[in-house]
Amino acid sequence: MNKLIIFIIVVLVSTIISCNNSNHNDKTNLENSEENLIFPKGVKLEDERFHGTAWLQSLVVSDSTNHIAVGSVTFEPGARTKWHLHPDGQIVIAIAGVGYYQEQGSPKKVLHKGDVVTCPSDIPHWHGASSERAFVQIAVTSRLKGPTVWLHSVSDEEYLTLVE
Repeated sequence: MNKLIIFIIVVLVSTIISCNNSNHNDKTNLENSEENLIFPKGVKLEDERFHGTAWLQSLVVSDSTNHIAVGSVTFEPGARTKWHLHPDGQIVIAIAGVGYYQEQGSPKKVLHKGDVVTCPSDIPHWHGASSERAFVQIAVTSRLKGPTVWLHSVSDEEYLTLVE
């Protein structure tokens, strides 16, 4: 992914996060207080790539000129992606709530507002909300080397494993 584009996106999203005046006492009910969200929830995802309820607001659609897709994903508590990988990597930027991120073979990480994760190319991973709190992320995904490859579901055992 072009490093300048990544830098610009991270700076823009960081600015949005720092300018967000959301009510910090309402973090447990993100799904019920859309006025606190930076972007609208978007469309409810009704496919098998996700477990639980999640919404996607596309912000940038990948095309022949710009091979990067950017979307805001809102996860209800307990919602998560399947294991998947990106041939040219992904960046996940936490903008609200509490979420999880895990790469295959590594411990699960807890994500809070302002955390940024760079998902390496071709490494299976998953991300989503914690079991008790909603989570909102910006996903920046390069499509230059191909689309996302979706794998198997995250088991309840994997999801519920305590963070070290």
